[in-house]
Amino acid sequence: MGETRLVQLPKDDEKNIREILFSVYESLKEKGYNPINQIVGYIMSGDPTYITSYNNARALLAKLERDEIMEELLKSYLAQ
Repeated sequence: MGETRLVQLPKDDEKNIREILFSVYESLKEKGYNPINQIVGYIMSGDPTYITSYNNARALLAKLERDEIMEELLKSYLAQ
């Protein structure tokens, strides 16, 4: 039980996560929200009301696990 678990997403899943995040970001921006604040609020709380339903953004983001989103964001941030 004290061992580190190895978790890897297939490359297609990584691309899908990125596309969904960009789509949600744009939908939030179009509705006049601060997309970064809203997405962070969702990731931290799990509360879907941080995400607009405009352009089906809430339903798209609900397809993803929050840990998958965090993994993609962290990989992107550290790659720079």
